[in-house]
Amino acid sequence: MFRQRIRARVSGAVFTGNLLVTAVGLALIWYGLMVVLLAFKSSPGFVNDISGYRTVYDYFAGLEPSDITARVRLIAGLAGLAAFVVLGILAWKHLPRPYLARSELLLGEDERGTVIVEPRAVERAVEMAAREHPAVSESAGRYGIDGVAVNVHVERGTDLAETLRDVDRRVREALGRHDLPSLPVSVTLTGFDRRHRRELN
Repeated sequence: MFRQRIRARVSGAVFTGNLLVTAVGLALIWYGLMVVLLAFKSSPGFVNDISGYRTVYDYFAGLEPSDITARVRLIAGLAGLAAFVVLGILAWKHLPRPYLARSELLLGEDERGTVIVEPRAVERAVEMAAREHPAVSESAGRYGIDGVAVNVHVERGTDLAETLRDVDRRVREALGRHDLPSLPVSVTLTGFDRRHRRELN
């Protein structure tokens, strides 16, 4: 039995998240260095000059209740909300989303060798079969170990159910015509021509 490879999808926001993590890491390293300097009896004034840690501490320690005005609370609230949204999106994008990698389709095996079909060949066959329908303008196939998924974009929004059923039938016939195994087929509507949007009403 062939071992199925597992891959993880990478989002475009990963670079931004890694950049933010790098910046926070560098800040922690920098202020960790300040602690090391203080531990080695460096002058507190010198450490404060290059890091500003004491100036910042004195500022926040000296705040009074009267300093927290309505404007300050508004700014702090909006800044916190923005940080929550941005960091929440980055955290969501960083969640791992593993999926099984595509593998070849084994058609036969004997003492003379094996007959396999590349995943793209299967996808190309079902895409061409879907585009044979006059209402389909675009199609994209995805072959996996659990079957073939076909996404279609149609020109008109009428008779969608019949269109999807006919595409399903054409894809199944194409698999048989190319001597491919009968695989589970999933047809999904991904869009339609905006000029005919009213036809859905």
